[in-house]
Amino acid sequence: MEFVIHAKGHENVRALHKTTLEITKETYLTPRGDCIIGVSADKSMQDFPEEFKEKIRKSKRIIVEIEVEGIKDVVIGRGDERLILSHPTDIVIRKSDFICPRTLMIKANKGAKDINREIVEKLKNGANLTFRIIVE
Repeated sequence: MEFVIHAKGHENVRALHKTTLEITKETYLTPRGDCIIGVSADKSMQDFPEEFKEKIRKSKRIIVEIEVEGIKDVVIGRGDERLILSHPTDIVIRKSDFICPRTLMIKANKGAKDINREIVEKLKNGANLTFRIIVE
């Protein structure tokens, strides 16, 4: 089962955070938002069907494909029965096991700083981003 979100880059995308990665429905980004790789997302976790949320919570393997202008990077993490999946604007991938309404998945293999730098450069120039969540 999969869910696709479209977002775009921003001149302040830095993607330097070591343990988290985020996309948001917000339209702006300050330089302090060093985990954010995409803004103006067309969907949030509130748009996930309930069946999809349940699959995320039960999943031992969640794949997020991040694609920009034909360049793809993949982040792998896991769900947890405690996931809330309800934030109205933010979707956060975490290397840790911290859970809050913004958390999509935990124990991820990458944070923002690990994302392909070619993708990050394109996002700094406002490129469009496809964020595909695949739950096995």
